Amino acid sequence: MGVRKRRQSLAVAVNGPLIVDDGEILIRAAVDGVGLAFMLEAQAAPHLASDALIRVLEDWCPPFAGYFLYYPSRRQQPAALSALIDTLRLQP
Repeated sequence: MGVRKRRQSLAVAVNGPLIVDDGEILIRAAVDGVGLAFMLEAQAAPHLASDALIRVLEDWCPPFAGYFLYYPSRRQQPAALSALIDTLRLQP
């Protein structure tokens, strides 16, 4: 797996058959030492605080900018979409 940041390049050899789509299984595997896990900081926070997990490649992880919502137009916008947009704007 190759990653680029600015003008630097980093290659990491990854082998192993474990692929999961469940956050709890991912965390459990990482805590059990199966390998590296890529997850949201909020998911990892309790395990980082207890030193069950450690950060690696921290300089290569940009901060989460938040979610973005794309929609076609404001003309004839359904009421449900307007309500969703208003609700999301109120979130911190």
